[in-house]
Amino acid sequence: MAVVSWKEICLLTGLVVGCYWNSLFCGFVFDDVSAILDNKDLRPTTPLQNLFLNDFWGTPMSEERSHKSYRPLTVLTFRLNYLFSKLSSSSYHLLNVVLHAVVCVLFLHFCRLLLDRSTSFVAALLFAVHPIHTEAVTGVVGRAELLSSIFLLAAFLAYTKSKGTDHSIVWTPIISTVFLVAVATLCKEQGITVIGICCIYEVFVAQGFTLPMLTHTLLQVLRGKDGFPYAVLQTLLKLIVLIISTLLLVIVRVQVIQSQLPVFTRFDNPAAISSTPTRQLTFNYLLPVNAWLLLNPSELCCDWTMGTIPLVETLLDPRNLVTVVFYGMLSLLAYQGLWFGHSSAKIIMMALSLIVLPFIPASNLFFPVGFVVAERVLYVPSMGFCVLVAHGFKLLSQRGGLKKMSWLLMGILLTTHAVKTFNRNWDWESEYTLFTSALKVNRNNAKLWNNVGHALENQNSYERALRYFLQATRVQPDDIGAHMNVGRTYKNLNRSREAEEAYIIAKSLMPQIIPGKKYATRVAPNHLNVYINLANLIRANDSRLEEADQLYRQAISMRPDFKQAYISRGELLLKMNKPSEAKDAYLRALELDHSNADLWYNLAIVNIEMKDPSEALKNFNRALDLNPQHKLALFNSALLMQESGEAKFRPEANRRFLTYVKEEPDDANGYFNLGMLAMDANENEEAEHWMREAIRLQPGFRSALFNLALLYSQSQRELDALPVLEELLRYHPEHVKGLILKGDILMNHRKDTRGAKACFERILNMDPSNVQAKHNLCVVYFEERELQRAEHCLVETLAMAPQEEYIRRHLAIVSNKMAAMSAAGQPIAPTEGGREEEGQGVASEAGEGARKENNLRKSSPKESVSSQGHGQSKKLDAGQPDKRTKSKSTKEIKDIEKKRAAALKRLEEIERILSSD
Repeated sequence: MAVVSWKEICLLTGLVVGCYWNSLFCGFVFDDVSAILDNKDLRPTTPLQNLFLNDFWGTPMSEERSHKSYRPLTVLTFRLNYLFSKLSSSSYHLLNVVLHAVVCVLFLHFCRLLLDRSTSFVAALLFAVHPIHTEAVTGVVGRAELLSSIFLLAAFLAYTKSKGTDHSIVWTPIISTVFLVAVATLCKEQGITVIGICCIYEVFVAQGFTLPMLTHTLLQVLRGKDGFPYAVLQTLLKLIVLIISTLLLVIVRVQVIQSQLPVFTRFDNPAAISSTPTRQLTFNYLLPVNAWLLLNPSELCCDWTMGTIPLVETLLDPRNLVTVVFYGMLSLLAYQGLWFGHSSAKIIMMALSLIVLPFIPASNLFFPVGFVVAERVLYVPSMGFCVLVAHGFKLLSQRGGLKKMSWLLMGILLTTHAVKTFNRNWDWESEYTLFTSALKVNRNNAKLWNNVGHALENQNSYERALRYFLQATRVQPDDIGAHMNVGRTYKNLNRSREAEEAYIIAKSLMPQIIPGKKYATRVAPNHLNVYINLANLIRANDSRLEEADQLYRQAISMRPDFKQAYISRGELLLKMNKPSEAKDAYLRALELDHSNADLWYNLAIVNIEMKDPSEALKNFNRALDLNPQHKLALFNSALLMQESGEAKFRPEANRRFLTYVKEEPDDANGYFNLGMLAMDANENEEAEHWMREAIRLQPGFRSALFNLALLYSQSQRELDALPVLEELLRYHPEHVKGLILKGDILMNHRKDTRGAKACFERILNMDPSNVQAKHNLCVVYFEERELQRAEHCLVETLAMAPQEEYIRRHLAIVSNKMAAMSAAGQPIAPTEGGREEEGQGVASEAGEGARKENNLRKSSPKESVSSQGHGQSKKLDAGQPDKRTKSKSTKEIKDIEKKRAAALKRLEEIERILSSD
């Protein structure tokens, strides 16, 4: 085997980079969303062992909805990407490009076993630039093909060294081969097919057998005329080792999928559920379709499911001729490879083994798969194709006058392929560009129309998305998902009646229940979301809650392990004021998915509704154990700790709020609650900082403004509180507590009785029964020496609150003052411009009106807009952010008592002055 030079490696790598550098600007699209963005197995918080328990998409292998694609080593590389760059797509694409370059170099090593230096390099160049590879290289999920190919080629190259110089068996390379095959299989299932390639290499290349020679040898042995030659025995021994290792890998693989094939619907692969002969004719026709993509990759499409390739339903369909021609050409090549022993035959044989064997698992011929055609599965078969093209180029260039022409044609082919590959990469820039490019190739695939609609929906362009979803229903009228998408989009456009009609159509298309037949195996799990979405829509009407509950129960009856149905039903039961039943629903969902942080969070919300804060805190903590960055659990558990009033919880509550604001730096609620915690701890400077930050993020934040003013007031910075109160009342002119506090500051610190009176009168105009405002207005009258009016006002106030002793005392003071002045012959009515001297007034009661305001518990999105069923967190009905207040804390009570003590001290001063009068 000729050595691959560094110059060749650099040229190959440079060509790969030149073709694929623009892929670094592409995002996560199509299957990348499920495999990367939605896959919790990538997160460091997920136990590493989950990679070996779940499928490629993060679904437990034990679940029926699993695709049974077991590729833990590929997912491990995604996890490493996430560790270094989180969800920065460029790092994922960069690693794919690097891996493709490695595959190209290994493929060049492979070609050197069969072809001369220049021809093998041509094959490697063609493989490097072939446009069919864009899905495997530019699509991040194509990494499974890249990794599997690396270990597949490495396993084959290791096996080629199993023959010693003395023709003996060298076992170390064989053991390495078995190990590398296992690794390749853990990257993608087709890796196991390299065993077959090794067997063909051993028989037809290493030992130089042809089919006639093998037949003759076997006949001789069976007739007893001759024993097995030593070389044949060696070959048999090596093949037995390879075959046994393959069987062991297959047994392990079957155990992993628990002897269950994945469940696919007729929309994924229409031919799979078709009857004979449609199924066989269509699957065989797909073989020349794939071959044509290798020969002419001018029209590439990211999705070939549904109606992309119409079914071949009869023998009279002219497409059957294409199938016959394909099998004829394949048979001709196989004949050349099997019947002749020259070098060209060996090349053809190895090329065919690379084309056929790795493609068998995706061919649908032996078991159905979840797609009709997938370009990325042609990544390894294209190696054999490139070998055939390069070998044909060599034969052509050896014919005298055709040498220059053949090199010119190869140059044109490489150039056009490279340009096509570079331009094709831009299609993967976003989901919108990918699916619109696919529609240029195929307009009969409803899934493509749906996916363009999804891309527009993600941009909040609902009107445009609706047009694509409606077109999908016209292309495929029985597509349940398309009607669900129409319904969801109508809902987003606030067209509830049309949304309900669309959901009802989708519901009518669901397969009917057949007695004795398992329903779950006949419907895609995400299609059952039509019941969830319809129920979520109609439960907005309080008169239809029971109807919504019936839909949830119907979904559960169809699929008892339908986790999303339990979650949504739990939300509804909580809205129906049935917390114990909601708790049961969430517990049932937790039985299905004990590691779902959202479910533990929802259960904690139910505990709060059931007045069980200690259990709620435990469940919040369980959610955070599973997902330390669970934002809602961080916020609400910290709020629960704060509301407890226990000082021991403050440090942890503070830590969780700080973590929350790191995750949600633009949410003013997090900073507000940090300020509240600081106020509880008498850390005034820190409290002021957090309140100011909350107000900066949310101007007019009612609770933050009031509590900042209260903080200034409690810190003897009453004049600093006034501008804050002015801002509060500009946004919320009817804020009673703010008006009381402002009036108190104006009267007691600004001596502005007119301004104070305006505050208290505004409150009484809104609420004539407000005792605090009424009493404080009486105080204003007293300060203005309107004693008769003050006395009359206090009598009215006492009638409103006869239990309040301070009002009775103040009334007595005013009455005594009036009696003393009358006895002394002084006028009771105020003189013009007359003012009570400082310290000679009745104290206003601002303490009760100046209690801290607290924030509402944060809520999560109420329901998913996607037709996919995922665990969602429970939503509480949200009101104004300061509508709920907690019971008085010890600190608040002390503040109020302090103000009462000040008021009593002032009363004593007034009584002393009155006595002197």
